[in-house]
Amino acid sequence: MLIAGNWKMNTDLPRGVELAENIAAGIDEADSTYEALDFAVCPPFVHLQAVGAALQDSPVALGAQDVHAEEEGAFTSDVAAPMLTSAGCTHVIIGHSERRQYYDETDAEVNRKARQARRHDLVPIICVGETIDQRRSGDAESVVHAQLEGALDGVTVEAADDLIIAYEPVWAIGTGESATPEQAQDMHAVIRDDLSERYGTDVADQIEILYGGSMKPHNAHALLSQPDVTGGLIGSASLEAESFLGIADEAAAVFEERE
Repeated sequence: MLIAGNWKMNTDLPRGVELAENIAAGIDEADSTYEALDFAVCPPFVHLQAVGAALQDSPVALGAQDVHAEEEGAFTSDVAAPMLTSAGCTHVIIGHSERRQYYDETDAEVNRKARQARRHDLVPIICVGETIDQRRSGDAESVVHAQLEGALDGVTVEAADDLIIAYEPVWAIGTGESATPEQAQDMHAVIRDDLSERYGTDVADQIEILYGGSMKPHNAHALLSQPDVTGGLIGSASLEAESFLGIADEAAAVFEERE
């Protein structure tokens, strides 16, 4: 079960380092409580090296919030996969709804970035999800299927830890609203079935599918208790160590209940 923080365009450098240190300290203090969990944080590009240093002796993986589809070149302000790996990144978020909405990022572009990430052994956290209009019109499943088809075309996955999917209903991002546990499970099951057809059941059953629509400590337990919700991509609640670790507490409790 993976608990990943997407810091988005938040924190200055000292605050980012402090946040990383507090998260690492909280995990260390929890001792064996979190032994069944994996962690990652995805700070802004300019914080990667400093945050990576703060996390060096911790179990928290370092991720980036985006990657360019090309290896290098005249792409002012963009960041290439080799730059991310040289800064210590092991994961990268691709296709977040905010990239799709504000930068017109298409499924084809998400696919190019995912392929590039895999070429450099970065684990892509590929985001999919529908808008409120698409859900109300009954098109949510077809939208998510199309996003998966576009994003994963030709993306080779040999082991479950080569890929992570994050279901982020657009209508629940930054709104304070969240999908019900039943809504989340229904869509996660759709995603799991798609991955099974694509990569086989043995691999697909082990791929992490994160829920990413306003997960907080108060709703994390109900969401993470669903059979196909195997972690969270956390936005605003990842900007405070207390709330991020509060979600981890709920994840650990769910895992213990399943044992």
